[in-house]
Amino acid sequence: MSRDRNPRRLRRRDRNALIAASLTALSLTAGGCVVVHGEREVLPAATRAEAAKALTAFTTAYNKADKANDNSLDAPYLTGPFGDITAARLKAGHATSPSGNPNHVPLKLSDVKITVPKKAGWPRWFIADARANKTGSQRWLMVFTRGDLGERWRVAYVTLVDPSLVPEFETDKDGWAETVPADSGQLAVAPGKLSADYATYLKKGTKTFNEGRYTSRERADRAQRARRPGLVTQFIDRPLTSGDYAPLALRTVGGGALVFFSTHHYEKQTAAPGTTVPPQGKDVQALTKGEVNQSLTMEFVSAEAALDPPGAGQVSILSRVPGLTSAQGA
Repeated sequence: MSRDRNPRRLRRRDRNALIAASLTALSLTAGGCVVVHGEREVLPAATRAEAAKALTAFTTAYNKADKANDNSLDAPYLTGPFGDITAARLKAGHATSPSGNPNHVPLKLSDVKITVPKKAGWPRWFIADARANKTGSQRWLMVFTRGDLGERWRVAYVTLVDPSLVPEFETDKDGWAETVPADSGQLAVAPGKLSADYATYLKKGTKTFNEGRYTSRERADRAQRARRPGLVTQFIDRPLTSGDYAPLALRTVGGGALVFFSTHHYEKQTAAPGTTVPPQGKDVQALTKGEVNQSLTMEFVSAEAALDPPGAGQVSILSRVPGLTSAQGA
């Protein structure tokens, strides 16, 4: 087989290939795709229009699933701790009301504020901060993530925060925010360590976290519930940091960060000889395997949002949303 080695034709082919590549990149950008060589370049995670579209798709799927008590309807739009919590909630709801949720109220979001960071590599993510019709004045902070250009945007974290506690994010002149690496040494605690440090705090108590509802008051509540007449309750807390449960941190004005992270918890109730574990509600029963006689072990996944200050100082837990995912009787 002969090959054409004419220099002019070779140069023409190179030129045509370059034009084709340029047109391909241009068409991707014009179509709303902002990631070109996204594994290397620092680019916005999404266009604002794309983020708004993802929020609408999530809300639609969430409402369909909640109305039908059917996790298959919103599972493609969820991941991480929020995915686990929602799947368990809908499983329990289907067990108690298989024909649908009789108490369904469609989720409606308003006053939406979307914050998109610029970053290199995957996952890409952004935050939607909105008022909801289900939780009074609390703001819903939703973290959307995806691990590849071809993936759907999914909600990994939903945390409920008082409006006065939502921080202001650091942005550049174009309004894009800045992510903080998991191993950052610029904060009081590296974002990647917060899950383990929080699990340790709940067990032992440390100086890492400020006192409050999700720290000192949580420990006091556990101490009160640990021993009651005829019943002992044990707690086990573990970090949850890999894959879709990895912490995500966004730079706040002043040099700190708002960090979303996950934790894993077990709560075991053991009845004294001759007695039984107190009866549980229908939702717990629906997620329980085995017969509950002397003990009940409940498994929880929790999503937290924390304000991590720059330099030294204590971390403030702004929100903690735990959800029962399974239980085992014995």
